[in-house]
Amino acid sequence: MTVRLVDGETLRLEGDCPIEDAETLLAHMLASPGVTVDWRACEWAHTAVIQVLLASGAPLRGPPAGAFLRERIEPLLVRTTDGIMAFPKGGRMP
Repeated sequence: MTVRLVDGETLRLEGDCPIEDAETLLAHMLASPGVTVDWRACEWAHTAVIQVLLASGAPLRGPPAGAFLRERIEPLLVRTTDGIMAFPKGGRMP
């Protein structure tokens, strides 16, 4: 499993996250509102997983391990001073 709840407050994405992980990720997020997603070990994620991350507004601890995620997806998120990323307020991309 590449998506797992670590401590009740952190979801960890590891390795390659296929489309099946999108449903698991969403279920964990709905069951644990306010959870932080740690994607520092994530090499690749299916677009469905990325869509869940973007739509959820969940804080992300990164940067992700995969170059595509770092270069193309991470810039869509705003980094805060504590190193946790979150979707910009107002739901608009930069």
